[in-house]
Amino acid sequence: MNRFLQLHFLTSYGPSNLNRDDQGRPKTAKFGNGIRLRVSSQSLKRAWRTSDVFEAAVGAHQGKRTKRIGREAYDALSAAGVKDKDAFDWARLIAGAFGAVEKLEEKKKAAAKVKEGEVAVVIEPKDPLKALLNTTMTFIAPSERAGVDALVALLVQEKREPKPEELHFLRKDIAAVDIALFGRMLADDAGFNIDAACQVAHAITVHTAEIDDDYFSAVDDLNPKESTGSGHIGEQGFGAGVFYSYICVDRQLLLDNLRGDRKLMDQTLRALAECAATVAPSGKQNSFASRAYASYGLAEVGDAQPRQLSMAFLKPVADQDVLRDAILRLTETYERLDAVYGKSAAARASFDALSGTGSLRLMCDLAVQE
Repeated sequence: MNRFLQLHFLTSYGPSNLNRDDQGRPKTAKFGNGIRLRVSSQSLKRAWRTSDVFEAAVGAHQGKRTKRIGREAYDALSAAGVKDKDAFDWARLIAGAFGAVEKLEEKKKAAAKVKEGEVAVVIEPKDPLKALLNTTMTFIAPSERAGVDALVALLVQEKREPKPEELHFLRKDIAAVDIALFGRMLADDAGFNIDAACQVAHAITVHTAEIDDDYFSAVDDLNPKESTGSGHIGEQGFGAGVFYSYICVDRQLLLDNLRGDRKLMDQTLRALAECAATVAPSGKQNSFASRAYASYGLAEVGDAQPRQLSMAFLKPVADQDVLRDAILRLTETYERLDAVYGKSAAARASFDALSGTGSLRLMCDLAVQE
C-alpha cells in the first residue's frame, strides 16, 4: 500500500468571512510578501468532521470533543432519580477520569451596612455545576462514551458510587475515525494519546487580498411608518478569493489507528476527500451564503516524502483569470518538482471544473487505491 495520500484543492469563495479572528474579521497571513486571506486548519477540520457528508459515511464511528462528559453523567443520574448530592459527587468522579476538572467554588457571604439598618448579602457561586466540567476538551470515542453510559446505568441500578477500578474509560483500541485522522492529546494521561494520521494546512488565497467592511443597518419592523431611522447599525469584515488548500494523510498510520480495519479506513478516506472538496466552513454563512465546491482538485498517492505546492503562489496571481492561472501555476509547479526530484507519486488523479474534465469520484477511488 502506498503510504501517503496528498490532496490539493483550489476553491473560489465569493464575499465571505469563513474564519474570524479575535476582532471578528477574516483571518489573514503574510505570504510571498503580500497579505492573503486565510482559513485555519482547525476551522476546516471541524467543518469536515461535523458535516452531513462525514456523518453519512462514518457516523457510527465519530468521536466527540467535549468538556461536558461529567455534566452529561450528572444529568443522566439525576433523571434516573439519584439524589442531587450523590449525582454531583459521582459525576465529578467520572469527569476526573477524562482529565482535570474545574475547581469547586465556595459560597461566599458578606454583610453590608446601610443607614436604614443591616442587610445580609449572599453571593452565590456563578454555576455550581461548572465543577463537573473538564478544564480542557477531550476527544472521546463512541466506545469510551458507551462505557460511561453503562457505568451510569449500573450506579443507578445498584444505588452506589463508582469504584476506582470502574473509572478507566480511556482506550487506545478505539475505532473513532476523526480521532484516528486528527489525533488526540491528553496532558493528564499521555498513555492514551493518539498520533494524527492527517495533516491539514491553513488554506490561503493564491493572490493578495484586502478585507472590506460591510456597513449595515436594520429597520425595526414595529417603528411607526413616519420613522426613517434604523433600529440597529453595525459593520462586519469580509473578503473574497481563490484559496489553495493541502491535506496529507499517512495511510499506514491511519490503518494502525483503526486497528487494521481496511474497510473503515477506505470509508474514512473517501469521506475526507469528498468533504475537503465540497464542505465549506460555517462562518457567517447566513450573512454571505459563501458555500462553494472546489474548482480544481489533485490527489496523489506514493511513498515519497510529502510536499505541498504553496510555492506556486509565492508570487501572487494577478491575472484577470485568477482561477485559470492558479490551476496552470499549480500543475506547472508539480511537473517542475518532478523534473528536479523525480516522480513523487505512484499514481495521481485530478478534476478541473472549469474545463469539465476528471471527477471527484476518480479522486476518491485513488484515495483508497493500494
